Amino acid sequence: MTRAAAKSAIPFFNYREAFAAREKEYASIFLDVLRRGAFIQQQDLAAFEQNLARYLGVKHAIGVGNATDGLLMAWLAAGLQPGDEVIFPSHTMVASAASVAHARGVPVPVDCGADHLIDPTAIESAITSRTRAIMPVQLNGRTANMADIQSIADRHGLFIVEDSAQALGSRFRGRFAGTFGRAGVFSFYPAKILGCFGDGGAVVTDDDSIAEQVLLLRDHGRDSGGAVVRWGFNSRLDNLQAAILDLQLTDYGDIIAHRRGLAAVYQELLGDLKQVQLPPGPDANADHFDVYQNYEIQADDRDSLRAHLADDGVGTIIQWGGKAVHQFPELGLGRHLPATDRLFQRCLMLPMNMTLTGADARYIAQSVREFYGE
Repeated sequence: MTRAAAKSAIPFFNYREAFAAREKEYASIFLDVLRRGAFIQQQDLAAFEQNLARYLGVKHAIGVGNATDGLLMAWLAAGLQPGDEVIFPSHTMVASAASVAHARGVPVPVDCGADHLIDPTAIESAITSRTRAIMPVQLNGRTANMADIQSIADRHGLFIVEDSAQALGSRFRGRFAGTFGRAGVFSFYPAKILGCFGDGGAVVTDDDSIAEQVLLLRDHGRDSGGAVVRWGFNSRLDNLQAAILDLQLTDYGDIIAHRRGLAAVYQELLGDLKQVQLPPGPDANADHFDVYQNYEIQADDRDSLRAHLADDGVGTIIQWGGKAVHQFPELGLGRHLPATDRLFQRCLMLPMNMTLTGADARYIAQSVREFYGE
């Protein structure tokens, strides 16, 4: 490659440009919703829920205030009892485990595999007489090996709730993330593939009883007639945010195609570097259809590479402040997870979003190669 004549300025995520790219359409939605005074649980939310359910092929999609609340409500609706253990990958945001703890369960962290997702063999070794459920976390736009995980759950009489916050549209053997367990949860945080302009999330399920309970839980425990039938929360997806999300969902195939194209550029230009380990490429495995919410690599001399990229104007991040859930001693999880510990010494996320162009991805790859003297 030829060195670019001038440094680029490529932020990790460009929030302003994410709005500017469709400003007229978003402004039209704002005006329409506000002029109608349609703020809480109006038709826009119902339409988005119907369209999301249709996209995923599930019976129920329920908009909630955020994915963390969605997970908490999913556990309560699924019948998690105080003291029940839930196995989850420590390579995740603390919110995953917090949802179990707030439901009065016991989160049990386990190691990840080479693809940075939960290792099925680690699940098996962590099962005890108190284990009740497994929470796969479908990270970075990839779905875990749900065939192996479901087999483990079936053998031990466990149920599954999926944290699919980062994986809307991802598939394993043709089936969407979030649709394997009793419930799945998605996030619509602004930097997500389908992102609103604030917090937002959804719970999806084919289980009528779980859907009924989540509908109660998200709205103060009130039923359709307004009677309070259980303790609940205030966690409804705002109608305005739902309208914004519904607009983006119409183009979701194009959004995913763009991200997979960027991943292909990274794979082509960095795939031969011995100093970095890339995510699986877009066509690496017929079982997986990845949507690349994030592009998380492992890199030799990670911190120096990050400084080099910053000097070249490229923004990067290390997920969750550079710590896995089990690495926060105050949480008292007390696990030795060597693969996850090693990953957090090497992991780095390169830019991956809709404002990134193919030329940007090539510039970033060039900078990485130059750091390693290639």
